Amino acid sequence: MARARNRAHDRLSKSITSMSQEPRIGITLGDCAGIGPEIVDLALNSNRITRAAECKVIGKYSGSRPGNPTAETARAAATALEEAVTLARRGELDAIVTGPVHKARMYEVGFKFPGQTEFFAERCGIKNFAMCLTGGKITVALVTAHLPLRLAVRVGLLLADFLISRSVSSPRIAVAGLNPHAGESGKLGHEEIEIIAPAVAELNRSLLTSHQSHPVFTGPHSPDTVFHRVIEDQFDAVLCMYHDQGLIPLKLHAFHQGVNVTLGLPFPRTSPDHGTAFEIAGKGIARPDSMIAAINLAVDLAQNCSGALRAPTSI
Repeated sequence: MARARNRAHDRLSKSITSMSQEPRIGITLGDCAGIGPEIVDLALNSNRITRAAECKVIGKYSGSRPGNPTAETARAAATALEEAVTLARRGELDAIVTGPVHKARMYEVGFKFPGQTEFFAERCGIKNFAMCLTGGKITVALVTAHLPLRLAVRVGLLLADFLISRSVSSPRIAVAGLNPHAGESGKLGHEEIEIIAPAVAELNRSLLTSHQSHPVFTGPHSPDTVFHRVIEDQFDAVLCMYHDQGLIPLKLHAFHQGVNVTLGLPFPRTSPDHGTAFEIAGKGIARPDSMIAAINLAVDLAQNCSGALRAPTSI
């Protein structure tokens, strides 16, 4: 696997085609003791990456061995993130794809952010951002377990902008309830009546005054049935109230194709929706599917949205 890892590193400025207008995609390797270098190399050597992009791999191996993370591999991962965001802010990259890092080890070397999402938001000076995940037929954006009305509205607007950037001109977004059966008309909880339903109304008011002529958001819907309705093509995405509400169905449906997208940044940032997998690093069994999907989505967003992922100015 050392040869494969070196091939990935040698792609520091690999032009896939020669067109000057190609999106420039920066790809960080993550913690190099994990599967990041392997899946990047496998992805770029596959015939499943769109050809209309110039890819620049960012990261150093620092003498790492597969499956043996160290403080140095964590520091190298943090350094790669700093380089990538600096290049993007200078306009030298059009999008960033990040390899998986190990958060606990990153914390040990001074990384102060809950995750890479928060890192990019802070470095770009962005307060209005959100985590979105997409794979197969499911796209979700995450709010939080105890949500103020304003938070639900701002994340919903970011999700609508993301769908529009992917050429969904009239998005249909289901808003999930927080309680079982969406509160059962107040019998199982009042969050749906007091917070979520008003947020749905506010979201539609915000969009009806801009570029939409009909309601985009509906709900709150019962969380135990709404994802089946997405698979049946009744909705384009779900605004979820908390992490596991959105991630469990997404990973059940598209475990190997899930992509993490940071909404609200001035440039697209995507990531495979899995971790470092130290336990299989170097064994030749890591699958590149999620990395391939992350790179292709970054290229698509860089080509088509041109800032459409940025936070709405009204929130």
